[in-house]
Amino acid sequence: MRGKPAPDAPEQDFWSTGTYKEIIPMKKIVCTDSFSDKDDNIVSATEYGMENMPQELEVTITFEETQDGKTKMTLKHVGLPGGQMKELTSQGWGGSFDKLAASLVE
Repeated sequence: MRGKPAPDAPEQDFWSTGTYKEIIPMKKIVCTDSFSDKDDNIVSATEYGMENMPQELEVTITFEETQDGKTKMTLKHVGLPGGQMKELTSQGWGGSFDKLAASLVE
């Protein structure tokens, strides 16, 4: 991912890694989420200029069929510090979902 660790910081590349903990097809995915280097080794968030981040977070994505036959996808990112870090992470996930939506249209 390419982004900024803070609004006034320069853009940089971010690497992440994780492990799938649970997969229920068409229903739920649970995985870990950690910062890493480009070789998939877990690193502290301080490597990217971020403080007070846990080494490992948990992400749960659920899928529900709606009444109109569409799929509602909900993401829960557990362990994320509040404030600016939560806002920046929300923007990052939003960008990822925008790219996913665009790829499904093509």
